[in-house]
Amino acid sequence: MRTLRALDTPARRAILLPMTFLLLLAWASLALGLVSALWIAFDLTRRPQPMGVMNAVWPLCALFAGPVLLAFYQRHGRAMPAGAGHHHHHHGGGPFHIAVAKGALHCGAGCTLGDILAEGLSARFPGLLAPFGYPGVFAERIFAAWGLDFVVALAIGIAFQYFAIAPMRGLGPVEGLKEAAKADVLSLASWQVGMYGLMALARFAVLGRPLEPDTAVFWFAMQFAMIAGFVTAYPTNWALIRAGIKEAM
Repeated sequence: MRTLRALDTPARRAILLPMTFLLLLAWASLALGLVSALWIAFDLTRRPQPMGVMNAVWPLCALFAGPVLLAFYQRHGRAMPAGAGHHHHHHGGGPFHIAVAKGALHCGAGCTLGDILAEGLSARFPGLLAPFGYPGVFAERIFAAWGLDFVVALAIGIAFQYFAIAPMRGLGPVEGLKEAAKADVLSLASWQVGMYGLMALARFAVLGRPLEPDTAVFWFAMQFAMIAGFVTAYPTNWALIRAGIKEAM
């Protein structure tokens, strides 16, 4: 028995060491995202965006993109200080590919907030996943969680789009919501394709075990999933903005 225990020790260490490293890496990445979001949020108190909803978009997206998003914000999104008489960045200005990136991030902010709320609530109240098939239809929690994530993210995304489109076009609530839905449904769906794909890869191919929303590793994987969502949503946003369905940010 002593020999078996001795043989088992290296095997256990071979498993525990990579998991410990992954956990430390996850916490470091999440901390970078949080610090970047807080830096932008503080900066926005002095340099508010011309389009009000972008004051929420930038820090929310920094939660998953961290220093990369912070650098992009400083170069392409930062406005002049309040009271300076004009804004350095105007919605719809600048190179088209930058406007498309901002449009995709606008969608990503809704997805980020929606996923934080949906995953947090479903972890606290598992019954919320029952209408989406868990545990009755799906043995894996992740599939039902995707359904809840999509519904919550879509509602938030349409609200974000409404506050971007309605003021610019002078639309009333009903017409504004219709146009917001037209602008957000395809964008959000294309974002979720990349996000769900990456989360499935992390769950079934990389880790090979369930990802629980009360762990740092889950949200670390979600950071990469959001980046994948940006990649898959970018062409859709290009087409929507080019067609005039979605406003350039």
